[in-house]
Amino acid sequence: MMKRCVVVCSAVCIGLLTAAAAFAAGTLKIGGLFAVTGPASFLGEPEKKTLEMLVRNTNSRGGINGIKLEAVIYDTGGDATKAVQLATRLIKDDKVAIIIGPSTTGESMAIIPVVERERIPLISCAAGIKITDPVKHWVFKTPANDHIAAEKILNYMAKHKQKTIALLTVTDGFGASGREQIKALAGKKGFRIVADEVYGPKDTDMTAQLTKIRGIKPDAIICWGTNPGPAVITKNVRQLGIKVPLYMSHGVASKRFIELAGAASAEGVMLPAGKLAVYDVLPKNDPQYKLLKEYDQAYKKNYGSEASTFGGYAYDAFLLASSAIRKAGASPERIRSGIEQTRNLVSISGIFTMSPKDHNGLDLSAFEMVKISKGDWVLIK
Repeated sequence: MMKRCVVVCSAVCIGLLTAAAAFAAGTLKIGGLFAVTGPASFLGEPEKKTLEMLVRNTNSRGGINGIKLEAVIYDTGGDATKAVQLATRLIKDDKVAIIIGPSTTGESMAIIPVVERERIPLISCAAGIKITDPVKHWVFKTPANDHIAAEKILNYMAKHKQKTIALLTVTDGFGASGREQIKALAGKKGFRIVADEVYGPKDTDMTAQLTKIRGIKPDAIICWGTNPGPAVITKNVRQLGIKVPLYMSHGVASKRFIELAGAASAEGVMLPAGKLAVYDVLPKNDPQYKLLKEYDQAYKKNYGSEASTFGGYAYDAFLLASSAIRKAGASPERIRSGIEQTRNLVSISGIFTMSPKDHNGLDLSAFEMVKISKGDWVLIK
């Protein structure tokens, strides 16, 4: 019994020392893991810039409860092995109190054992449902679960009597998760999957898969992936003269997709997107409108370009973390507990309500169905 008490006390002391180091001298360190370079840089670059901007702005106003913030950010390049190494570095060497990121599902899944073991809260900026389902004690995420995006698409298809689906999904964590969710929901909702094709993250031509799909004549095609693959697929669809509706996942909800695919090829493509992409056409009484406008304007002022949905994921993570610190305290355990107690927090991706059973906290209201028209997003009413 005495040995057990010593072990418990030692663990508590170590936790307190770690927490003290994280915000020693009135400074709290926030770790950031983002794919700033590499194929997923369209995710990681705006996430990094957003976190840096928010930390600067918060410090200029005196910090949080008098505590100044320091962002310690590393570029993972989208590599899961590197993400694990850098997560360990953030915790062991930099003594961060919380980690925001990584940018992708594969990286996030890879570092979960690290943060769970070291008892450091993680707010992932990736969408895969398996990041938070089942719930992990120390892990949260800000993008709405991919099954919500899938349901949004299928609900829209049902209204337009589109019943047969051709799937084309990327063979990475995000694509595999989306494929799994679409297939499960399609069966429940009375849809029929008539083609189930995949492509690799580095593939540069998908005409073979699309030629098969063209021969099957589905009511619609759903592509699930992140750039550049979906942009290539969009071009290939037009080149092959395929006329059926083309749906994309929320993984391409940025202007970068339109740039890569070309406005002419992307014309008419539909997808579920966060409200940031179309905030300027939202009703002014929408609870997110004011914050979305402020974020976009601040990002333009700081970086000379529009804010993206993906940068918004980092914004949400910072808002969740800062709100938790303000209300619950600055130790890792208090931050974790504060995030889990979040209720009705208006943010970029939606209105977050967390619980011990839900570490994502978003529902169908997080997405709007949008269409690309004349090189821009249009809200589908």
